[in-house]
Amino acid sequence: MITRIREVRRAKGMTLDDVAKRCEPMTTAQTIGRLETGTRTVSIGWLNRIAQALGVTAADLVDLPGKEHIPVAAYLGADGAYAPARPSHFVAPLIDGEMVGLRIMASIGDYRAGDEVWCTRIAPENYAHALNRDVLFPRPGGRFLFGRLIGREGDRLQILPLIPNARQQILTDPPWAAVATKLLRGL
Repeated sequence: MITRIREVRRAKGMTLDDVAKRCEPMTTAQTIGRLETGTRTVSIGWLNRIAQALGVTAADLVDLPGKEHIPVAAYLGADGAYAPARPSHFVAPLIDGEMVGLRIMASIGDYRAGDEVWCTRIAPENYAHALNRDVLFPRPGGRFLFGRLIGREGDRLQILPLIPNARQQILTDPPWAAVATKLLRGL
């Protein structure tokens, strides 16, 4: 199996030691290095642990035939744009779990007209993990509410809409929610 562990780690600006310390359970930088270079075989378990430590999916760490790649021509930092020292590329976004989309039709809050927001559906028992995140909630009559989940008291959720000067909304026991996880924006 051809992995992209080193490429993804470097793109995230992390050292071998950073990844090793973020693994659950922790491991050594030497082990991560051996897995990157292929000196040690990468099992599915290791792939999942490293993906979690890097904040990506396991699929992002595997180079599969037919997977779309976009070459990175330059990096942009505080001193301007510069060429990468090693070849690098982006991987097209992958669908992660059960997802729904939100198309932004007018600029509002941090979102611009034309943006696509990919949201991962979560069950009611996981609402606490979505606090201080932008979340889409279904409402009766085919309507929806999209805003920042700012509080939860029992089955009552407090949502702050993104519209300026909007008042907090209270939803009681929505059947599901979808947390904004990926933003696709054309320039």
